[in-house]
This record gives sequence, C-alpha cells and structure tokens, in this order.
Amino acid sequence: MKEGVIVENDFVYDEEKHLTVMKTSLFFAGDGYTVYDCKGELVFRVDSYGPDPREKDEIVLMDAPGKCLLTVRRKRPSLHHRWEGYLGERTEGQKPIFSVRRSSIIGRSSMTVEMLKNSGEEYQIEGSFGNRHCTIFNGEKEPMAEIKRKVDASTNVVLGKDVFSLILRPGFDGAFAMGLVLVLDQINGDDFDNNGTEMEHPAED
Repeated sequence: MKEGVIVENDFVYDEEKHLTVMKTSLFFAGDGYTVYDCKGELVFRVDSYGPDPREKDEIVLMDAPGKCLLTVRRKRPSLHHRWEGYLGERTEGQKPIFSVRRSSIIGRSSMTVEMLKNSGEEYQIEGSFGNRHCTIFNGEKEPMAEIKRKVDASTNVVLGKDVFSLILRPGFDGAFAMGLVLVLDQINGDDFDNNGTEMEHPAED
C-alpha cells in the first residue's frame, strides 16, 4: 500500500494532479458529479442522489467503472452538520474512517477532519467552498489539496461554480479529497436559507 493512501492506492499520485469536477445537476434530473483528469478521462462519478441533495444523508463515490470507493454519511443527531466517511459501500455496523465537523474556534471559517483510525491525526479545510476557493491542510499546515475556480484555457474566462478544479499534491489520496468535496457541497447547501443568503452558525462544542 502506498504511503498516504486512505481510500484507494490507484488515486495516490506521485506528481501533482489536476482534476476537473463537474456537477451534473444542470444536465440530468437530480444531482451528482463527474470528475475528469487533464486528458479528459473519467476518474470519479457520483450518480444522481435525489431531487434535493440536501435531503440525502448518504452519498457514494465511485470510480469510472462503478466500483464503490467511499460512502459519506450525515451523522444524526448532530447539532451542526457532522459527516462521516466509510470505506466502500457502507454496511450496518461498519465503523467510519474519518469525520468532518465545523472548527470549534469561534469566528473561524474552517472544517476539521478527524482521522478515526489514527488518533490525533487531523486535516483542516479553510476558505470558502461556496466561492470554490479553499484548501485542505494536513496537521503540519502543509497544503495537500486545493479547490479553485476553473478558467477556460482557450478564452481565459472563469467558468461557473458547477465546474471547478481539484488540485492534489503528490502523495495525497484523490478519492479521500473527493469525498471531502462531497461533504463540503452538502454543508454549503445547508448554509443558505431560502433567500439565498448565507446563514451564520455558532461553533460546535
């Protein structure tokens, strides 16, 4: 097993990897994702998971052929939106490998990712996913992945928020990173009220 693998060996790369993430809600009924590499080859997909993704508590990330890599699931009950990640397709009694929650630091716009198999190991996600501008840091505050607005190479035009870049540093598990993107998307959707304005949340205890 490669060093740094969390979900799958095949998605831990020796060099920096740039992926294009596309939400498919504009093209299909329901919602989902497709993720491509720089050659235009499909890397990950998330099939339609209901007309309102915010009402779906469990989302499965698959590779291109359809193998289930990771399940992210909203933990209930939870005062604030806490999600957990499970290897493969989750089964009853299976223990999660990580959890995602809001930072406990008041006024800090970040998420904490706790690795449950390695006590004390954490990642921090800082920035604004809603603006497609955030970074995943490891415990040493080294950037491991970045989410950025995508720019069309031919026109130099910034694309809409349904198409964005996921940049992976060497040695960081791309399937794990994409699982965190799914969680961020769900939490970001819950952060907006019916008028489309961002809601404030107190820090979680």
